[in-house]
Amino acid sequence: MEVISPQRIQPLLFLIIVVLFSIVAFSASGENAAQNTFLRCLLNNSEPSHPILSAIFTTNNDSFSSVLQAHVRNLRFNTSTTRKPFLILTPLHVSHIQASIICAKNHKLLMKIRSGGHDYEGVSYVASQPFFILDMFRLRSIEVDIDSETAWVQTGATLGELYYRIAEKSKTHGFPAGVCPSVGVGGHISGGGYGNMMRKYGLTVDNVIDAQMVDVEGRLLDRKSMGEDLFWAITGGGGSSFGVIIAYKIKLVRVPDTVTVFKVTKTLEQNATDIVYKWQHVAPAISHDLFIRLILDVVNNTQKGTKTGRATFVALFLGDSKSLVSLLNEKFPELGVKLSDSIETSWLRSVLFFADINISEPVEILLDRQPKSLIYLKRKSDYVKKAISRAGLEGISKKMIELDNTVTLYFNPYGGRMSEIPSTASPFPHRAGNLWKIQYQANWNQAGKEFVDHYINNARILHKYMSSFVSKNPRGAFFNYRDFDLGINQNGNNSYTEGRVYGVEYFKNNFERLVKIKTKVDPHNFFRNEQSIPTLPHMTS
Repeated sequence: MEVISPQRIQPLLFLIIVVLFSIVAFSASGENAAQNTFLRCLLNNSEPSHPILSAIFTTNNDSFSSVLQAHVRNLRFNTSTTRKPFLILTPLHVSHIQASIICAKNHKLLMKIRSGGHDYEGVSYVASQPFFILDMFRLRSIEVDIDSETAWVQTGATLGELYYRIAEKSKTHGFPAGVCPSVGVGGHISGGGYGNMMRKYGLTVDNVIDAQMVDVEGRLLDRKSMGEDLFWAITGGGGSSFGVIIAYKIKLVRVPDTVTVFKVTKTLEQNATDIVYKWQHVAPAISHDLFIRLILDVVNNTQKGTKTGRATFVALFLGDSKSLVSLLNEKFPELGVKLSDSIETSWLRSVLFFADINISEPVEILLDRQPKSLIYLKRKSDYVKKAISRAGLEGISKKMIELDNTVTLYFNPYGGRMSEIPSTASPFPHRAGNLWKIQYQANWNQAGKEFVDHYINNARILHKYMSSFVSKNPRGAFFNYRDFDLGINQNGNNSYTEGRVYGVEYFKNNFERLVKIKTKVDPHNFFRNEQSIPTLPHMTS
């Protein structure tokens, strides 16, 4: 038995007093008795070798608000009227997760699981009924093994932290994941994940080889013990529907010493429509080493008082600038990229470039878990299977100008490795046949319902306008771009009928397999949220 030194007794006693005071205050506040007994349950199920006290934050704790808001990335869900959790648990050890599952099941309480908080609809930290948050941000270790070209990364880490730790060990290794450094690893990977190397190496989940998770019975599982079906489900089907993912083992990829990036803009007056038309045919078919993102928005025209459409081309090339310019001169001369437009840099610094961070900043900025700024936002998504005509592109520009630059379109080209991996390899189904994915971005800084309604309504208007240009039957959507407009499971009632509405748009034919796996591993739907995978109807409890 461990002997506690006198120096440690006083801090431990103080901590116990603080937590016990919170329990008393919590009980006196009139909250449901089940919530109070849940808190006691957590304390009773804590392992003496890994005390849970310091991981618990009740509403009476001075740090509660700061812990809650630390990973709220959408200001729509950080208002005085937003329902708050009655408790936040920030596990420091797997036993804390196991205790939370045991106690939440016993007291029939809703658990929300959060890693980075970037889920666009606040799924991981908002609910319409009493709930608590299991916040994974303190489980963030990263172990990189260059010899085997693999790494174990806990789900509370951010992508920026992961990239930085990889680069510490090797300048010629990277990982094909997202371009926003503050995104949490857990949600990003379990929902599919992609980045600007997907045409070379596929999705993030295409490069995951193992995982550790705690299931509904509180068992700690790896790929071998969970089985291939469950491993398949948590690599693209959303981990929070199936358990608590603790860590993923990822396969690192090779990157050259020197990569090249560029950003080129063209307005309608600078022939943007024709260049975008050509981009459609080039971007999904060009070398796997080249990713050219297209951004469409609206800016002021040089003529005072008018607006015009703008196309911005942002690229990563896994090679030097001379090779890039030569390739573009052959395949895409209309873009007019010159050596002077290109920046040669390291793969790690290319992350800064894509995150709109000055490329000369110290790379330690990637360790900052906070985004540069917080905004109100709404996101939607689509997939395009056929190139859009010039007339169609002109119509899109006109509609965006009508909407007064309230919505921006991001086009992310597929092809390359994305077309080579079968649609059933992971729950993510949008593979061969898709030219690119669209993200609809509505961002605003003003508080108030009128602004929320205005921007969200405009995003819906543009999404509806685009219906003739995008995939159909079903109209596809990207699971990591959560969009409640597609439908939700009302009040967590686990309706298969409701779940299928959004499920087939996110997962197409893979949805039914996800439902069968869910029914097998979590038949009573403990792990649930507004857009989780439902169980089969006859298993509903």
